[in-house]
Amino acid sequence: MLDRLYIELADGGLKLVKLKEGHREALRAACAADADIWPIYSSSFDPDHFDTAFDTLIGHVSRMPYAIFDGQTLVGMTAYLRPDVSAQTVEIGNSFLHPDARGTGFNGRLKKLMIDHAFAAGIRRIEFRIDERNKRSQAAVAKLGCTKEGVLRSERITWTGHVRDTGLWSLLADEWRR
Repeated sequence: MLDRLYIELADGGLKLVKLKEGHREALRAACAADADIWPIYSSSFDPDHFDTAFDTLIGHVSRMPYAIFDGQTLVGMTAYLRPDVSAQTVEIGNSFLHPDARGTGFNGRLKKLMIDHAFAAGIRRIEFRIDERNKRSQAAVAKLGCTKEGVLRSERITWTGHVRDTGLWSLLADEWRR
């Protein structure tokens, strides 16, 4: 299932390409465009932390990261996280879009592409784990039809030392097909 899940995806000019070393500088530039956003992320891709975070993202076996392209321009990153073949579940996360791509419907197209593909590859449950302070991401997954199942209290410590409460959202294959 994992070989079917982690493949390059496209919808017109929207392309998800497996994130690799060759994307480092373009992603660094995209992430630097919004230095104020990183405190609500678990890890920081700001200029001071970018290389360590990038190396961790591409080198971790439980992450399947993508570079997001709009035409020829790299505009962000996203990933399938913690795939569990026996439970047929995966999380979508580690998502960041350049500020110019926000509010355009691009993120909705991106998430729908990933969700459609995950369910077609045999996943039955998709999770989103969102910092309770991140109202924009919560609104986006609610718009997709996800259900908030609850809050994982003090679930992780972020790069800033903040003890984060994490909202657990999910979408089931049967709900998506309706």
